[in-house]
Amino acid sequence: MGKSLNVGVIGCGVISGQYLASFDRLEAVNLVAVADLDPDRAAAAAEGRTGVRACTVAELLSAADVELLVNLTVPDAHAEIALQAIAAGKSVYGEKPLAATTAQARAVLQAAAKAGVIIGCAPDTVLGTGVQTARAAIDAGLIGTPIAATATMVVPGHELWHPNPDFYYRPGGGPLLDMGPYYVSALVTLLGPVTSVLGTASRTRPTRVIASGPRSGEAIPVSTDTHVTGILTHASGVLSTLLMSFDAVATKSANIEIHGEAGSLAVPDPNHFDGEVQLRRLHSDAWETVPVSAGYRDAGRGYGVADMALTPPGEEPRAGGALAYHVLDILESVLTSAVDDRRVRVTSTAERPAPVRLQSLDHEPPP
Repeated sequence: MGKSLNVGVIGCGVISGQYLASFDRLEAVNLVAVADLDPDRAAAAAEGRTGVRACTVAELLSAADVELLVNLTVPDAHAEIALQAIAAGKSVYGEKPLAATTAQARAVLQAAAKAGVIIGCAPDTVLGTGVQTARAAIDAGLIGTPIAATATMVVPGHELWHPNPDFYYRPGGGPLLDMGPYYVSALVTLLGPVTSVLGTASRTRPTRVIASGPRSGEAIPVSTDTHVTGILTHASGVLSTLLMSFDAVATKSANIEIHGEAGSLAVPDPNHFDGEVQLRRLHSDAWETVPVSAGYRDAGRGYGVADMALTPPGEEPRAGGALAYHVLDILESVLTSAVDDRRVRVTSTAERPAPVRLQSLDHEPPP
């Protein structure tokens, strides 16, 4: 795209506040409209933002001044909204996952290719200084040839804090499709694409009880697995072990560790943009902090939209549709493996996104 973009947001729920705060300070993003099925939420999102109007979903989809739609709806609606935006000639950047299923995601990518528009998708946390500094350390050979990795996320469930957690416990949700995109996007960024997976999964109880907000005390059904483990085989031969759980209490494991023949790397939480990268070298008896060397400084959710806006025409955005589809394919394959009790080959692939040099996007776009 290579220029500042006029952006509209559909979905003014909990996560939208972080996007809007980023858009307020990003030169590459010109927010012009917001929409939600709840008019009051759209009005609240537009309030105090000069030049930003609240409108209906239909009005935003047909708006001539919106070039790129940021789709912050629930996962079940990702594909439907994206296809409507594409049909209206708009590029789309969506919250993760790209769609609830790979079949829906393929339809989105095919429609975008036919229409000549661009698809981007969260998570953009991989563009921050945490994962990018870890990538620079690996690429510089600080751990030698990578051999294995672990990725661990253990929490007791989002119903403890989210006032409307229903979608986390439906197909398209669960710990794997909710939090897995952060971890697997980071693993692919760090270690390259995945060619096959082995998975197992379970769920501990059929309902969850909302613990906060006006629906506190209400039980909601669980229709997806809530504890998932997987082994990912990368094209490079690296083996990554994945643990994603909404069933247990906590863990002291590093969010991500990368192990090589000459050292091990502890990577910060891929749900955040920054954090310390720790290195333990062969023959050393202590961990050392790797100096920040790459990534967008002080980044937040929505930086993937700015990165997409600044991507030269003809190039795939770093947080682009190809990577998001490959990550969804990996996650869906883990669940298929768990159901079928067999190794599953991942038929898609994606290039490692281009690295991000150390820079800020807060004021003027980079040259």
